[in-house]
Amino acid sequence: MTRKVLFCFYFVGTAVLSTLIAASTLCAQAAEPVDVKTLSLGLVSQTHQKEIEEHFRDFIGYVTRKLSPRSEIEAKIVLAPTAIELAKLLEQRKVDFYMESAYPTYVINIAQRAGKLLLRRWKSGLADYYSVIFTRADSGVKRLEDLKGKTIVFEDAGSTSGYLLPKLFLQRRGLKLIEKSRFGPDNAATDVDYFFAGSPEKIIDAVIRKEAAAGAFSNDDLTALDGKKKADIALLAQTEWLPRHLLSVRSDLAPGLVSRLEAILLAMHEDAEGRKSLQKADGTTKFDLLPGGEAAMRRRLLESFYSPAGK
Repeated sequence: MTRKVLFCFYFVGTAVLSTLIAASTLCAQAAEPVDVKTLSLGLVSQTHQKEIEEHFRDFIGYVTRKLSPRSEIEAKIVLAPTAIELAKLLEQRKVDFYMESAYPTYVINIAQRAGKLLLRRWKSGLADYYSVIFTRADSGVKRLEDLKGKTIVFEDAGSTSGYLLPKLFLQRRGLKLIEKSRFGPDNAATDVDYFFAGSPEKIIDAVIRKEAAAGAFSNDDLTALDGKKKADIALLAQTEWLPRHLLSVRSDLAPGLVSRLEAILLAMHEDAEGRKSLQKADGTTKFDLLPGGEAAMRRRLLESFYSPAGK
């Protein structure tokens, strides 16, 4: 009996010691400087590129200093006009990691296979968001099927919550959407026409002025509406939740660098300099681990955005 007890203590003690040694080794590896000459952050933007680059300069500078405080790593910000162009830059190893919303991340990582999900980015205090589809309270539209032969207004062609997510949501429920350049009464009785307003404010105004039977934007945009406008609309549907923003690395980035980068980003909000750099980087609050892990997040993006050809 005594030998069994002693054996159990020895076994448990050895297991704990092994765990502590492994953790200590990982921490030591994470703290070691990395042997890289440059670190490149990729962003997608067609306009205001100089201003955007300035917003993220402190962020990338902070990360490179943490990566190797005793050596100089050149911090680069690379801007691409489209997600496809950013995917090419990742494949060419001109970009090491990037931040984007859910749909561009789906295009780059899954459709183009140029990147790999790493972390969730909290933007403006939000971890997740979803889209809402709404109509005027007195429009007579009660169900999504009532939109046939009518018009819906979206934000712009690059918006995840203001276009891509609600559009695919409607298509999967059997509605056929046709883009039109402006409002008019010529849509087919079985189709749902759509046009772009350019901003959440213009979306809600178009619906209230009866220029469109319905509109779509994020739950955050809905929360920002004043009381009168909220009273003037009625919600028709809500899409699934998605991460507000994501951070990915290029597919072939060295595992040691990926681990070190992950550790720095996860801890960044815990010190004053890191929080300041995050805030300047387009209102980033913090980074955290992907809910459910990388494989689960890939599935969520596929379920949200994959559409068979012709749909």
